[in-house]
Amino acid sequence: MAPGTPLALVPPPALRAHLTARLDPAPRAWLHRALHEAAAHPGTHGPISVWELRIAEAGRRCGSEYADAARVLILHAARADADAVTRVYSQGTAAERRAVLHALPHLVPGPDALPLVEDALRTNDTRLLSAAVGPYAARHLDPHQWRHAVLKCLFTGVPVDAVAELDRRAHRDAELARMLGDYAAERAAAGRPVPEDLHRVLTLTDPTATPPAPDGPRGTDGKES
Repeated sequence: MAPGTPLALVPPPALRAHLTARLDPAPRAWLHRALHEAAAHPGTHGPISVWELRIAEAGRRCGSEYADAARVLILHAARADADAVTRVYSQGTAAERRAVLHALPHLVPGPDALPLVEDALRTNDTRLLSAAVGPYAARHLDPHQWRHAVLKCLFTGVPVDAVAELDRRAHRDAELARMLGDYAAERAAAGRPVPEDLHRVLTLTDPTATPPAPDGPRGTDGKES
């Protein structure tokens, strides 16, 4: 796992190996117990499942540096479906919501969890926004929503490197190019600098640019019929 790799792009077995190698003995033992509990009692049981309690404990047990990864692993071990991740997201802290967003590509194959992405995109929490524009959003956001997600990143200062499949979805997107141009003009008219990332995305929309190589199964892309 290379430094800075988004959690949503790391297969759970690789993420577990990475985390196990870095945790001290006590948090490592706690994580192993938590994953075993989640695997043994997946889904939803009663007012709150044991694995949901472990998600809430992860920051205290594993430390803030590793809490997101631990929560993603617990969600995966619990085989959380769209209903379960919606429950965790709606009741969770910002950190727990971020973990849910990171975990979505591993857990929900269809667009059922899109309301969670849409909710995160309405916030100004940059860490939540970074998680929201990962692979799940790239597969399932419609063109209009996806374009506004890119603009939201530029507006809030979230690096566009966080936007999964940016090259593919921006390619030959004339409407995105128009929106970027309007935003740049507004910034310039107000005497404000235009983000460097805006120029990068604008270049990707060029219809003469070389299209990105296919990268496997996809959802809705960035072009409209």
